[in-house]
Order: sequence, then structure tokens, then C-alpha cells
Amino acid sequence: MNKQGSRQQGVKGRLPFRIRAERWMPLLRRVKRLFVFAGWAAAIACIAAFGFLFYLHNQALPASSISQTSQMLDLQGNVLDTFHAGENRQSVPLQAISSHLLEATLAIEDQRFYDHLGFDMKGMARAVLVNVEHLKAKQGASTLTQQLARNLYLTHERTWKRKFKEAMYTIQLEMHYSKDEILALYLNQIYYGHGAYGAEAASQLYFGKHAKELSLAESAMLAGIPKGPKYYSPYLDMKNAKDRQKVILQTMAEQGMITQAEADGAAAEILKLQPLGSSTLDGAAPYFRDYIRYIAVDKLGIDEQLLSEGGIRIYTTLDPDAQRAAEEAVAKGIPANSEQQAALISIDPRNGYIKAMVGGRDYKSNQFNRVFAKTRQPGSSFKPILYLTALQEGAMTPVSRYKSEPTIFTYDEGRKTYAPKNYNDKYANDYIDMRQAIASSDNIYAVNTMMTVGPDKVIEMARKLGIDSPMKPVPSMALGTFPVSPFEMASAFGTIAAGGVRAEPTAILRIEDSKGEVLYQASQSPQQVVDAAHAYVLTSLMESVFDIGGTGSRVSAALKRPVAGKTGTTANDAWLVGYTPELSTAVWVGYDKGRNLTKAEAHRAAPIFAAYTENALKAVPPKIFAIPDGIVSVYIDPKSGKLASSSCADKRLETFVAGTQPTETCGDGEPAASIEEKDGATAEKSQSWWKQLKRWWTD
Repeated sequence: MNKQGSRQQGVKGRLPFRIRAERWMPLLRRVKRLFVFAGWAAAIACIAAFGFLFYLHNQALPASSISQTSQMLDLQGNVLDTFHAGENRQSVPLQAISSHLLEATLAIEDQRFYDHLGFDMKGMARAVLVNVEHLKAKQGASTLTQQLARNLYLTHERTWKRKFKEAMYTIQLEMHYSKDEILALYLNQIYYGHGAYGAEAASQLYFGKHAKELSLAESAMLAGIPKGPKYYSPYLDMKNAKDRQKVILQTMAEQGMITQAEADGAAAEILKLQPLGSSTLDGAAPYFRDYIRYIAVDKLGIDEQLLSEGGIRIYTTLDPDAQRAAEEAVAKGIPANSEQQAALISIDPRNGYIKAMVGGRDYKSNQFNRVFAKTRQPGSSFKPILYLTALQEGAMTPVSRYKSEPTIFTYDEGRKTYAPKNYNDKYANDYIDMRQAIASSDNIYAVNTMMTVGPDKVIEMARKLGIDSPMKPVPSMALGTFPVSPFEMASAFGTIAAGGVRAEPTAILRIEDSKGEVLYQASQSPQQVVDAAHAYVLTSLMESVFDIGGTGSRVSAALKRPVAGKTGTTANDAWLVGYTPELSTAVWVGYDKGRNLTKAEAHRAAPIFAAYTENALKAVPPKIFAIPDGIVSVYIDPKSGKLASSSCADKRLETFVAGTQPTETCGDGEPAASIEEKDGATAEKSQSWWKQLKRWWTD
């Protein structure tokens, strides 16, 4: 009874299970619906996320216009000049950047770069904690990819719209590029201060070297600048720059990238910064740089914007050693306080390469390039073109003789006269030959030659040699009365130096775009415009200009190698145009406004030529001029121009094109034996004894 009552009482105290379950069912159904909804929501979210990512993957990134600095390089590959429109940038592949700079950048900017997918969640959480702790934005968490997206495609405005776009572009960058490609883009894009964008431009600006060559200390210094170029630039605040460098080095040590000893050593290193605004060659060859830009844009059709922003590379023919020698020779050749001007242009006759160019004494005050000025009378330096015409036409030989005395010439069918004079009215008052006329620069002989060969033929020869300045077929042309440019003269003499082979003067070898693809490639088509034997005979004759009694003899002691050339002097202009086997050089001195030269001023061209030639070729052993086939040397009697016999009191070894040497002998006895010059060894024997001694001494 008690037991049964107790059971009944217990049943009364609890509801049946069925009743209790019914009460929970609505709640369970709601929970179930909630889970189902959440599942569907999650599935839809996943599908949406996948669809969004698929959409981003198939969407092209916005076009980013990244200007790159274009470069001009000399013959040795040194950077001669740069072109950029506000942003000095030189994009390079990742392997062309020092590993120290890569590690320093990752250590201070994005330590988990190779582990995250564009967003560093740990970094974000850490930044939030730090910022909450300090109650202000103390630390950021932008990854390199986020920074790259912002720099490439967005502004730096602080809006949610910009942040959303940044996230979207960050995802796309991670989808479309590998980590190394993103890092390379970043290091070529980031701003390092003072107009330098990218690691290569920054390395050149701060340290004057390629990014590949940066040391650990230099890399740590550079890596700290993008955080705040105005605050961390060593040019603006060295203490801040050094403090940040030490932070970066210490972080690298803590990350195991370097040892603590390496960090301490780099922090203590004194860095050698480039003077701000300096260039690789300290502004060398400014006239040549202007000429290159003119050729690239006006002649080759390179777009100005491409030149300024396209990252192209222009490979030029400039020889830095020759250029330094040219600038030094001009600077020392004219007193500093003088207003006299000068121009020098030097061309390799073997290929037409322009090796050096000085268009004036002070580019900063006057950018006019006198090398191309067609306003200067060449004077007697034009005479070799006249004599080459006479030799080539067969009208004269080296022993053709005219009397050096005051002479009145008639022309234009006798209707006009011309009465030239020698310098200082100095005449031989006797018959002289072509070698004597060239050495002493006899005007009477030159005009006689012009009348013999005809001015039209001389103009035709000048055109073959590359002179296109206007000329009139009159006797005075023999004395260089029609203006030509130093550029034309150097080119013309270069053709003679090359044995009559003309190579078009060349300043640009090739132009490449930022990817290394060739936009322009120079092609040479040398042409034989003058017979090699006649060109050599003229070269032999012009060597006498530097012999005793020649107009260039005052600088002969300074020349330690075979040189051929010709001086030229007018009231306003003084020249020396000459060549070795390696260089053809024209030097002009005078005044821009046509002021008359004093005697001392007129003598400055030759020393400039001599100083330049020797310094530019100081590493090149002296060489004789190559002797072509068909050359013969015979001993002649200078007074008669006939073959010299044993009884002749005076003999001179003279060079002729085979078949044009004299056949008549002066005096009694047999003529001296002729020497056929077919190679350098025979040629050496054919020279006068003092030339042999000079060459032996310099070898």
C-alpha cells in the first residue's frame, strides 16, 4: 500500500515523457530550421564567394601606366644620361636586385609575405591589439600586395570604397602573379624619395651603383626610406635614416636572415652617398647627349613620350675615354678667361662611330653645338679634298710643279680675275711640288690645282666624302672660302683615312624597349668612294704637315704616332683636321660673332688636336697607315720632280700610285731603285730615315 502510494505520488510529480517532448518540439524545429538556413546560407555564401573569386580571376586588372626612365649608354655600357617625365624609374628583374634588399624589405614591410594570400590575418590581429592598447593607429598591417594594389591602381584616400577596391585588386594580384612577380613589381614601383621610383633608380641615386651591387648596410638604409621618404631620407635627416636602418638590421637578425654580428657590422658601416643630383659621368658629353636625342626623335621617329616614360635604352658609340680626353684638351687649350670658343668632333674611320664630341666650352651658358655649325670657313684645311681630286682624276701627281709667286688667275671665259695671296705674302718664288705645297699651305699652288682639275670635279669629290654644304665652282673654293661644319670635315677626312671607304657617321648603335626588344639597329653599308691607292698617296703627303717646316710642326713633338692632317686659318676661324688609323678629328677655334683671331688665338687648334689624339689613344700602340696594293716609292729630285740618280745632290723618297711615278732621270747615272710597297714591313723601309727613327722610338 505504501509502496503503491509512493509510486502514484511520483507519477503525479512528473509529466509524462510524451507531454514533455511535445513542449520542446517547437524549439527543436526552430533550431533545426536555423541550422538548415545556416547551412543553406553557408552554401550560398560559398557559392557566391567562389563565383566572386571566379569572376575576379577572369577579370583583367586595370591598366596601370607605369612610366620608366629611359637610358642612354656609351660604348662601354655606362649610363651616359637618363630621360624621365617626373618619375625616375628603371625596371629590372628580381634577380637584378640584391638579395640583401629583398630580405630587408620583407623584414620591415611584410615578414609573412610568402605565407599569406594577400592579407596577413595574424598581422591584422596584432595591429588591432597594438592600436587598441595605444588608443590610436600605431601600427598598420598592409601587406606588400595591398601596397602594390594601392600604388598601381588607386589613390591614397581613406574611404570604404577605396578599401574595398584595394581588397579586390589585392586578390586579383595574388591570382594572376606569383609571389616573386609581385615582389618584383613592388620593388620596381615603390617610391624612394627625390624622384627615384624603384630599387634600381634609388640605388643609382643614393649610391651610384646597380641594385644588384647593394651591400647589406646600403640595402637596410634603402629599405627604410619608403615608409616616409621625407622623414627617412639620409639626405634630409641622417639620424632618422640611421635609426631606421638599425631597426631593420635588428629585425633581420631576429628573423634569422642575418647573424647578429652581421647586423652590428652593417649598422656601424659608414655609407658613401652620391652627391644629390650627380650623374654617372658628372654631366659628360652634354652636346653629344642633345645630338642623340635629336637623332632618336627627329631622324629615327622615336616618340617623345616613349623616350621620356618608356624605359627604352639607347646604345651609343661614345667612347668615355676619348670624350674625357676631348673635354680636357678643349678646356686646357683655351685660357679660362677667354671668350674664344672651340669645337671638336672625332670619328673612327673604320666604322664611322662618333667617339667624342665637344660643341663648345660651356654647355650651361650656351647649348649651341658648334660641331654642326655650317658657318665656318675651313680655309686651307679644305685643300686635301682638292688634291685628292687631282690625284684621282690623274691630272696631277705628288711631283706636279707650279711656281709659288704672286699670280692673277682668270676664269669664267676670261671675264673675271682672282688674285690670291699666301699667308704673310710669303712665297717660295720657285717651283714647288704637291708635298711642299701641302706642308707649307701654299695658296698659289692650290688655285693652280683648282684651275687644272676644275671646280666642278672638286665639288663632286666633296660630295662623295660626305660634305653637303653649299659650294660654288669658283677658284676661291680652293682656299676653303665656303663654310662647312667640323662634323663634315671629320667625316670627309675619315674616308681618306679608311683608304677611300666611306662609313656613314654613326652615333646610335641600337635602341631597345623596356623588355629588351630591338626598336632600331644601326646597319652600315660602307662604300668605296675613292681609290685606295690615291687615298694613301694623299695620306703620305699630309704627314708632311707635321714634319719640319710644315704648318703643324709646332705640335709634332707631342705626337708619338703617325698622323696625317691639314691646318686651316682664316681671319675668323682656325682649324686642324687630321687622322690616325683609328681616329679622324676636326678641331675648330674661333668666336661666335665672327671676331678676328689674333696670331696666338689662331694657333690653339693644333695643340688641342695633338693633346686629344695622344690622350684618346694612349692605350693604343702607334700604327702606320695601311698600305694598299698598287703603291710604289721612288727617289726623286725635289727640284726637278724627276727620278733621282746617284749624281743628284738631293734625294727624297716619294710615294706614287704605280704607273704615275716619273720615268725621266735627272743627272747622270742610273736612277735609284724603286720600292713596291705591298705590306707593312716593306712600307717601313720606304720611309725617310727620320720617320723610321721616330716610329722606332715610339714603338
